[in-house]
Amino acid sequence: MTKVVCVGVHVLDIHVATVDSIPEGSSGALVDTIRMSPAGTAGGTAVVLSKLGAEVTSVAAVGDDPLGATLLGLLQANGVDTARIATKQGVQTSASVLPINGNGDRPAWHCIGANGSLTLDDIDLDLVRAADHVHVGGPEFLGEGAVAVLEAARSAGVTTSIDMLAPGEPMWLDAIADCLPLVDLFLPNDEQLLGLTATATLEEGAQALLDKGVGCVAVTAGARGAYVATADETAWVPAFAIDVVDTTGCGDAFSAGFLLGRAEGRDLVAAATLGCATAAQVAQGMSTDAGSYDLASVDTFAASTSPR
Repeated sequence: MTKVVCVGVHVLDIHVATVDSIPEGSSGALVDTIRMSPAGTAGGTAVVLSKLGAEVTSVAAVGDDPLGATLLGLLQANGVDTARIATKQGVQTSASVLPINGNGDRPAWHCIGANGSLTLDDIDLDLVRAADHVHVGGPEFLGEGAVAVLEAARSAGVTTSIDMLAPGEPMWLDAIADCLPLVDLFLPNDEQLLGLTATATLEEGAQALLDKGVGCVAVTAGARGAYVATADETAWVPAFAIDVVDTTGCGDAFSAGFLLGRAEGRDLVAAATLGCATAAQVAQGMSTDAGSYDLASVDTFAASTSPR
């Protein structure tokens, strides 16, 4: 069983569906569903990795509030080891409210909360060194702590990946510049990649990151699928033809499938196909923890379902 440590951004998502307009003033409106789920560039990826059969430990920070207790409980219910999550006194747990509209899009209100309080002191580097793979979600929040985590992983021969929460602006890429040569897999979405690198195409953006020392770039592009690139190989991998319910967590699900595929020795295209197939499981339900699946069933889905 692949051992993965997910460090960084963990969020409690509150989903409201279906929302086609915001009521005016103090008026109200009926919706179909309100539910909560674990999410975040580390937390959401942790949940999906656990569903796929990895042994997952989360390293993060939550507040000493009901939101934190709920987030911990939901992570545990999905098989994630939460013993290394720090509880911060007097800080709110990070949370988002997602009004989901009829076509599955979901704008968001977000509170950074405890994610901004995680420091290197909260992270056991021996745990990092003992993993098979370390995934850092939101390295921009950790600063030099992210560099230390990635250096510890590399020193022990552990593969690494990162996914950013920040919007696509060059200043955020500058903020994590010291991380880039230590990253085996960089996992942005298309808007982030173009903004971070100030390039016009995903191919150019991926090459810009490779030039900065990243080992592999795997960028999600919604219905177009994913573009993956290393110094030796590039490929477009299509998304699967499904009925989309909610796109929340699809990027994190792709990250989980892709990094697990690479950790288990799959080639670039096969790993990206697993990523797209995993994202398809999540998109057919509501929230990052949607769907009942394992690695075998996702592989079966990928083999039997047509691409878009």
